[in-house]
Amino acid sequence: MLQNTGKLAGCTLFITGASRGIGKAIALKAARDGANIIIAAKTAEPHPKLPGTIYTAAQEVEAAGGKALACVVDIRDEKQVGDAVQKAVDTFGGIDILVNNASAINLTGTLETPMKKVDLMLGINLRGTYMTSKTVIPHLLKSRSPHILNLSPPLNLNPIWFKNHTAYTMAKYGMSMCVLGMAEEFRGQIAVNALWPKTAIQTAAMDMLGGADVGKQCRTADIMADAAYAILSRPKDFTGHFLVDEDVLRGEGLRDFEQYAVQPGHPLLPDFFLDEAPESLAAQMEQHGATPAFKPPSSSSASSGPIETTFDLIRAVINEDVVKSTQGIYQFDLSGDHEGVWFLDLKSGAGSAGQGQPPIKADVVMTMDSNDFSKMFSGKLKPTLAFMSGKLRIKGDMTLAIKLEKLMSRMSKAKL
Repeated sequence: MLQNTGKLAGCTLFITGASRGIGKAIALKAARDGANIIIAAKTAEPHPKLPGTIYTAAQEVEAAGGKALACVVDIRDEKQVGDAVQKAVDTFGGIDILVNNASAINLTGTLETPMKKVDLMLGINLRGTYMTSKTVIPHLLKSRSPHILNLSPPLNLNPIWFKNHTAYTMAKYGMSMCVLGMAEEFRGQIAVNALWPKTAIQTAAMDMLGGADVGKQCRTADIMADAAYAILSRPKDFTGHFLVDEDVLRGEGLRDFEQYAVQPGHPLLPDFFLDEAPESLAAQMEQHGATPAFKPPSSSSASSGPIETTFDLIRAVINEDVVKSTQGIYQFDLSGDHEGVWFLDLKSGAGSAGQGQPPIKADVVMTMDSNDFSKMFSGKLKPTLAFMSGKLRIKGDMTLAIKLEKLMSRMSKAKL
């Protein structure tokens, strides 16, 4: 872990979305220096699925050695943002650092993304980041060491990062464009930078997207907190950079990154938007025993009837309990060597599976190469990685799609 140096002692940080996850981790790291933390987030009451509130986070900040101010803030609401900023200034005398961490995610295609979700992502990621920055900047201009840090990716225009979730990419890149513009606009006055993780980070959001088993493929939020601390400790002329957590920490002399792994030694899931050298990334993952979904399928011939074999095992593991806990109908549109349409009914009776269209309209339609389908159900290809890299396309209910991963895990244990 990166050692605290005391450089943020007495500094005031306004952090959006700091009630949990990466935002809270950054808050706690700064608190160990004795910093003042404004926890600006929506969660005032306990959430049924997500841990923490602004008040529990404030308690942790103060226990770590900092001072905390918990503010109920929906960053889409201009008045709430303005009131929280003014309260921060009244309480601590100013603001030195803004961390734009709050973000919304919905990984669906254009036709499957309701406008309500589009508005949510653009409202939080783009408009909320811009508005919070605009509101805080007059106070940052009075600081001796002013910083804005957006948790957003490099502006990678490879179409692979647009085609499966255009709305999310537009919204997230909006945060990055704020960095691009504001860094130049306030050069010499305010440091404005972006930080993005090299690998997936274990957060409540990641657990919801990737299912229960995704955690072991992740690093903890501590690596982002350490990288943010290093960036925020630098002078204001360090600006306009799109930074990756591991690169920042290597620059600080760190070499042991296993300490950040949720499960040391396990292959790590690469994060979105970092595909400058996908061949190198694939080779690195293979060295650690992973099967990169973004590599071309093996040219080796498949065994006779691999899809039918897969469905034989599916039929062997489904039962009334599985149906009761799932309540979904799946359709698989397969291409490649074993092209065809297959279905899995986990909504009625003891369940059924076979070739052809499902008996009633599918809740989830999954489209992928037939060879990758076999690998996925046998445990050789992680569904999350397949989805993130574009090998697996999903239409319909994402919650049901995640439930299917549990069935895949059962099949994997049966050694397909």
